Amino acid sequence: MESLKTYTKVNKRENSIHFGISKMEDIYIKREGKKDVPHRHKYYTILIIKHGNGEHKIDFTSYPLGKHQIFFVAPGQVHQVIENEKTLGFSIAFSNQFLIENSISLSFIENLNLFNNYGQSPPLNPKDTQFEAINGFAEKIFELYTGNAPMRFLSIGAFLKLLLIQCNNICTLHPIEPETNLTVNQIIKNFKEQVDQYYKEEHSTSFYAEKLNITPDYLNRKIKEKIGTTAKDYIQSRIITEAKRLLYFTDLSNKEIAYDLGFNEPSNFSNFFKKHTHSSPSNFKKLEIPA
Repeated sequence: MESLKTYTKVNKRENSIHFGISKMEDIYIKREGKKDVPHRHKYYTILIIKHGNGEHKIDFTSYPLGKHQIFFVAPGQVHQVIENEKTLGFSIAFSNQFLIENSISLSFIENLNLFNNYGQSPPLNPKDTQFEAINGFAEKIFELYTGNAPMRFLSIGAFLKLLLIQCNNICTLHPIEPETNLTVNQIIKNFKEQVDQYYKEEHSTSFYAEKLNITPDYLNRKIKEKIGTTAKDYIQSRIITEAKRLLYFTDLSNKEIAYDLGFNEPSNFSNFFKKHTHSSPSNFKKLEIPA
């Protein structure tokens, strides 16, 4: 059965480097007319689009490529760039390891909320002057990346952080939250990490509460306060998102997906999926992503 392609290496040329940047036009030329296929990465991706004509599909939503856009693709999201002509801009990729190596805390990325693992991921549409500032950071990063300056990756890390802060400052939907309660923020962060690690085997809130050494009731209250949903709903949303990805982007059968996601019987998976999406797995597999 065809499985979904997952890229794990940020830098194909040097495995020890956890950062990469390319010009979109160079990627287009390198493809030699071949169409990009749906895939996902185990690292963060930023697409800075100066000018484009086509569409960018992220999970189950298609966004038209245009002028002055910035896309943020989180690890695990399925995406596909379909270009009708050469796109101008930059593609930036980096991993958690790169952040750690360059003294950027992982909570910095969490607090930005630019990378949305589940749900819709529309592009940022900055004003012309704002875009030029962000694109200027990308150009400086590209210059450093292709050069040989000493400690260049520390400089790249600094410019990347400035780029992300600039993006966040114009993203009115997701302002940075001050870390007034580090303990609660750490619980939320650890909970999300545990769900990503175990959601295929463990579906209960009590399992994750035990892993975090807190009660299920306390976990639910804090999750509800911070992200507006219960822990159970968050876990189920994670399962549904992965189920949709496997149904739509692979040739795996409903039975294979059910067992992969930790259901004892395919019928239990079908009932769970229909309850949360109002569609059977088979019908969802036939859907077209709207342009």
